[in-house]
Amino acid sequence: MSELEDRLAALAVTGQTITYGALARDLGWRMGQLTAALEALMEQDARTGAPLRASLCEARLGNGLPARGFFDTAAALGFDVSDPAAFVAEQRRRLSDPG
Repeated sequence: MSELEDRLAALAVTGQTITYGALARDLGWRMGQLTAALEALMEQDARTGAPLRASLCEARLGNGLPARGFFDTAAALGFDVSDPAAFVAEQRRRLSDPG
């Protein structure tokens, strides 16, 4: 498991979220690196039917929701994101309660 995956798993267990900026700082990554890695994780999660771990990230001014790119990628992967808040809530619920 990568450092990013470890960090997201720790957040999921505690039901927490993190801003993209804080996560990039924690990992010592540039924002572009983080974005690319999150998109790759989304593709991996979608392939395996797992909840989207990237849903644990939130935009600084997004009222607790991920950035627009998250929704664009999720839609491209075939998810219905017509109700963004409900979609994210369901992903986060599945992450914090995998059973």
